[in-house]
Order: sequence, then structure tokens, then C-alpha cells
Amino acid sequence: MHRPLQPCAVRPTAGPCWGARPSRPARPMPSPLYVKPGPVENFNAPSWLDLPLKHVIESQQFNQASLNTIFEVARQMEDVRPGTPESRALDGAVMSTLFYEPSTRTRLSFEAAMARLGGTVLSTESAGEFSSAAKGETLEDTIRTVEGYADCIVLRHFQAGSAKKAASAASVPILNAGDGPGQHPTQALIDVYTIQREIGRLENFTVGLVGDLANGRTVRSLAYVLSMYENVKMYFVAPDVVRMKDDIKEYLTGVGVQWEEVDDLSAVAAEVDVLYQTRIQKERFQDRPDDYELAKGRYIVDAKLMALMKQKSVVMHPLPRVDEISPEVDSDPRAGYFRQAKNGLFVRMALLKLCLQDRLR
Repeated sequence: MHRPLQPCAVRPTAGPCWGARPSRPARPMPSPLYVKPGPVENFNAPSWLDLPLKHVIESQQFNQASLNTIFEVARQMEDVRPGTPESRALDGAVMSTLFYEPSTRTRLSFEAAMARLGGTVLSTESAGEFSSAAKGETLEDTIRTVEGYADCIVLRHFQAGSAKKAASAASVPILNAGDGPGQHPTQALIDVYTIQREIGRLENFTVGLVGDLANGRTVRSLAYVLSMYENVKMYFVAPDVVRMKDDIKEYLTGVGVQWEEVDDLSAVAAEVDVLYQTRIQKERFQDRPDDYELAKGRYIVDAKLMALMKQKSVVMHPLPRVDEISPEVDSDPRAGYFRQAKNGLFVRMALLKLCLQDRLR
């Protein structure tokens, strides 16, 4: 049942970011990290594309103009081949992947993206266990050290807000690869790009967000981005213990987006153009095993559910999956999750190019 909520407060302006590296003789004046979110362009704020230091911290940074440019470049990235001039666009650039949580797809796609554009990668996984963080070093000090070796830093961390904290200390672009239960903005851009490629539009459609909506940073980021587009209706389908948090629902209500919480996935399967399934994240239930048992296995996408869906629709999933999408669905043309994963390479290539090309000139 839809529960109307009051509009949320306007997000305050984020702290300053710096446009030059410490080794250079002078820093420019601070510039804003974020662009005011919402469906209406804010002409008084700089576009993300115009910022001298392009962090990717949360979905609200981007307006439609920025997204259009990112997606246009991503389409170009689909055609990059070894030996072409574009494959050397980031020749000489160094990217550090600093991961405090496990990752396969996100880390490898970022590293592949950098390699396909001619750059170099410095990689660390389980940074919290094997880096100086284990000795008590703060995240800010780690960032100030690593930026001396790299032209940008891709950060995954277990604490919400960690990417914003890192950006406040950085003089190179920080790209948020997931900050605990907070956000995963690059995945949101991949998801929106995939929706556009799969159903051919980003307006006038219905999306069902399914699964762990309380801990799922991908669905939080996606909801923010989709709110920029006209006439997008959202269904939130989740067990009681992992319903979408109120901050997202308040935000959507405040910007005029229709949303509804439902308990029965089959009841809305025929209505959705995009079904976005997520896994129940067991790692977020360390101190609540009983809640995990209540949530797991509640919503399964199988052949029976697919029979209810539109012929021109798509099933998406940020991966990895456990048992929430049956393998029998993989052969259905509407199963878009592996195409979605491949799109991650092109969108991240686009982001790296846009973040770094001006800094390398």
C-alpha cells in the first residue's frame, strides 16, 4: 500500500573539492562536489561535466545533460578496439582500485575499462585487512597517500558516507564503487544506460525494485537517478525487514515521483517494463540471523513469473545472484542481467575518460 510522506529537506551543499594535485604549485578555488538533484535543471549550479575535479560520489550529482553526455560517450566506448587512437586515450594515466570489501564485477570492470583506454592499474583488494588501515590509518590519510601514486582512485568501503569523506581529502577524482549500505552511483548509471538500451526510453515506464531494498545500495542510487525522468512509476517489492528506507521514499515524494509498496510480486509483474531483482544480502545480517531467514527466498523470478510479464520488458540484476533468479530464466530474451554487466565496462570507460581527459592535457 502506498504511504504518502512529507517531502524531505533539501540536501545541503557538500564540502569543497580541490582542482589540483598537491605536488603542483597552486590550487584553484574550491568548487562544489555536487549538483542539486531533481527533475528540473538547476541553472545556477555547475554541471558535473564542468567541474574541474570530477568525483563520482552519489547519484544526485548528475543532471540529465550530464547523463546524456556520459551515455553518448559510453556508446562510443562500445566501438573501441585495440590499436585505435581511442584505445590510447588514457595512455600514461594510473588508476588505483582501493577495495575494503570483496568485489569481482565492479573491480574487474573498472580495471578492464582503464586497460582498454591505455591506462595502468594499481590494485588492492581487502584493503582493510592488508593495508595500513589494519594498523589504524584513517581513510583520509590513506587517500592522501595513494593519490600521490595515481591519477584517480576507485573506492569501495563498508561504511556509508566513506566516499564523500574520501573526496573531501582528495585532489584526484574519487569514484565510489559502493559505500556499505549507502550508494553505488556507477552501478546506477549502468542500470539507466541498460534500461535505455533494452526498452528504448527513460520516460513513461514502470519499474519494480525487488529484494533487499533496505541494504541494497544499487536500488537506492537507481531510484535517485530515475527520479530525474518524467512519468517513471516505481513499485517497491520487499520483505518487511528489508523495505525501502524512508529517506528514499521521502525524496521521491518530494520531487513528485509515484511509488507504491506491494507484497505480491506476481500482482505487479504484468505492469512493469523493468523488473530489477536484488539478492538478500546475508552479510548485512551478521547480528540479525533470524531476520535473514525471514527475508531470504521470498521473491523468486522463475519461468512462472516470466509468463506474467510483458513480452517487451527486461529483467535486471546487479549480480551476484544466489537463488532469486532461477537459471531457467537465463535463456529468455528478456533476461538482461548479463548484458547489464557488460554495459558496466562501457559506462566505466566513459566515466574514466571524462574524469581524466582534461587532467592529462
